[in-house]
Amino acid sequence: MTELDTDFRNRVYAVVAQIPRGRVMSYGQIAALCGSPRAARIVGGVAHFGDSNLPWQRVVHKDGSLAAGYPGGVEGHRQVLAGEGVEVNQDHKVDINKLLWWPAGSEPSQQNLSR
Repeated sequence: MTELDTDFRNRVYAVVAQIPRGRVMSYGQIAALCGSPRAARIVGGVAHFGDSNLPWQRVVHKDGSLAAGYPGGVEGHRQVLAGEGVEVNQDHKVDINKLLWWPAGSEPSQQNLSR
């Protein structure tokens, strides 16, 4: 792993560690906040192979859908989020507009960051 890869992974970890209980962020949103707006899939890889002590359950797809790659699949993802009080509909989606969280000072401007 290169120093650049390690730096990106550590930035992803730092963002994910901040996501409060009951809120979510998207893979693309995290990638953009870490300086690589087109790296949503890489964030997914970091989630899949990364530090399991982080709240990865709070990371969802840009449309609010849950991750099939989460341990236990979308149903496992739903159960963990439900345990935090997050409502998941029958299509295995959360209300991204209501639950999307931004770290202080990083709220989107007029241009839409790749959620």
